[in-house]
Amino acid sequence: MMRIIDAEAVAPTPWNNGGGNTRTLLALPDEDAWHLRISMADVEQDGPFSPYPGVERWLTLAEGPGMQLEFTHGTLTLTPLDPPLVFDGGTAPFGRLLQGPIRDLNLMNRGGGAAMHRALPGRPWRARQDCCGLFALQAGHWFCSDGRSTALARHTLLWLDAAPPAEMTFDQPGLWLEFSPPAI
Repeated sequence: MMRIIDAEAVAPTPWNNGGGNTRTLLALPDEDAWHLRISMADVEQDGPFSPYPGVERWLTLAEGPGMQLEFTHGTLTLTPLDPPLVFDGGTAPFGRLLQGPIRDLNLMNRGGGAAMHRALPGRPWRARQDCCGLFALQAGHWFCSDGRSTALARHTLLWLDAAPPAEMTFDQPGLWLEFSPPAI
């Protein structure tokens, strides 16, 4: 099954600390007991990240100038040109905006296998996990070498519940996401 989720069509949920909003684009198997959660956050001010013990967290910028992340072991700066950052969700950093609000994309993995990679325009990619998706940073066209294709609006998630054994490409900048659920 292929799902297409437009982030702008998902109602934002305000954070408890008032520092921004989150739009949950996908939660598997469901919203309450997820192993995978993909969300887009609007960060409007400096503040602490929420801790997620036992969760592997991937983070990248979808728009905006950048953010400095202060961890107990050091500080990292995340800009639009940086690769996605992966860290232990239990080590909730403090985020400082560099020059104004940002929008970020989060992939949170609880117990399975996951990854987030930059989708470079026109460069083929093949998923290594059970299911996969593409987050469009710009409007463009997704193509699969098995013959499927579709147009995607900016900030849209295309999700495939079964990763195709074929190469995929996107003609604009984006993010490839992949996931395998935990073994039972």
